[in-house]
Parts: sequence; C-alpha cells; structure tokens
Amino acid sequence: MKSFALLTTVSLISLSTLATVRPVMALESRQPAETRIAQGNNQDAIGHYNRGVGYIQQEKYDLALAEFTKAININPRFAEAYYNRGVLYYEQGKPDLALSDFNQAININPRYAKAYYNRGVLYYGQGKHDLALSDYNQALNIDPRLAEAYLNRGFLYYEEGKPDLALSDFNQALNINPREAQAYANRGVLYYSRQEREKAIRDFRQAAELFRQQGNAALYEKVMEILRLLGAV
Repeated sequence: MKSFALLTTVSLISLSTLATVRPVMALESRQPAETRIAQGNNQDAIGHYNRGVGYIQQEKYDLALAEFTKAININPRFAEAYYNRGVLYYEQGKPDLALSDFNQAININPRYAKAYYNRGVLYYGQGKHDLALSDYNQALNIDPRLAEAYLNRGFLYYEEGKPDLALSDFNQALNINPREAQAYANRGVLYYSRQEREKAIRDFRQAAELFRQQGNAALYEKVMEILRLLGAV
C-alpha cells in the first residue's frame, strides 16, 4: 500500500495578511484593560500599532517592526504589539526574539489564546513537542473555536502515533472551519493509513477544490498528485 505524508500544517496566526486571519486594528477592537494607561500616551501607542499593521499590509515589514517597537516603548503592556512583533521576528528567522515577545504577550494577558498557539508553533519548530502540545492545549482551553490549534494538535498527535486523537482534532477543525483545506488533506492521509480508501479520496478531492479556490497552487498540485497516484482523477 502506498503511504503519504501529512501536509505541513504548522504556521503562525498573524494579525496581518502574513498568515490566516484578517488584520485586527487596535481601534477597531475592544481596547484591552492592560493598555488603559494615560489617554494621550495610549492613543500614541495605538497609532503606532495601527501604522505597523498598515505597513504589514503593504509588505513593508521593517517599518512595521519599528512601529510595533515604538508602541511598546510608549506602552510596555501592549500585548498585541508584542504579539505582532513576535510574528515578524519569527518570519525573519529570529525565533529567540519571537519567543521573548510571545512570552511577554502571555505575561501581560494570560488569556491570549493566539499567543499560546503561536508559541506552540515555535516550540514545535524547535523540536519541543511536549511544550508545543501544552501550548496548543492551553490555547484551546481559552478559545475552543481556534481551528488552527486543533489542526496543528492533530498533526502532532498523528506524528506521535495517536491516530484516533488526530482524527478527532481534524474533525473538530472542520466543524469550526469547513473551508480548512489542510484539515481535509491531512484527514485524507489518516483515512488512507487506516485503509479507508473512499473516505480518503473524498477528503483529498475536497482539499484540492478548496486549495484551487483559495489560489494555493502548490498544495493543489500536491493533493492532485496524490489523487493521480490513487487513480482517482
């Protein structure tokens, strides 16, 4: 029987177009209690933060990094600014700086689910799977609707030889986000490994169509190659 590898699912959640969710501007969301300092300074910090998000949308990452740093200098308890700066550091290949910023975001806001998730991604990349699992669990305890955390935890369970737990997590990710193409693809791999061929093909087809709709040509071709190998095209 052929064997297929799971698609890599580990990626950061960003407040920018770098990753999987739309930007969240500070002025458009509820201002965290931790940032309610003197009104003048607070507005300055939020202004720098929003400019940083704007620069990310323009792919001017060095300018974005500078703006988040200015926001933190004005308000050292601005968790979202640490979070976004951590994402940029991670994307720049600076995991130690990213880890420091995610830690700071969590210290300021211990219920920052996405910060736990991103720190888990970072730990996974460092081979610290127990720490990654702990952070994914914590993220889901805080926000049970965080589909990415189920997806990545399922990936981790699959690697650890726990297919039933992996399947449960892939199912949950799809219950929350039925357009999560990687969850279909990875559930297809899992079904195929259990010799449930028809279920696997159905999931691969769904994944391919979603990747096509989402403009992800590389993963679309990867899944189509699997379908060709299975004689399902």
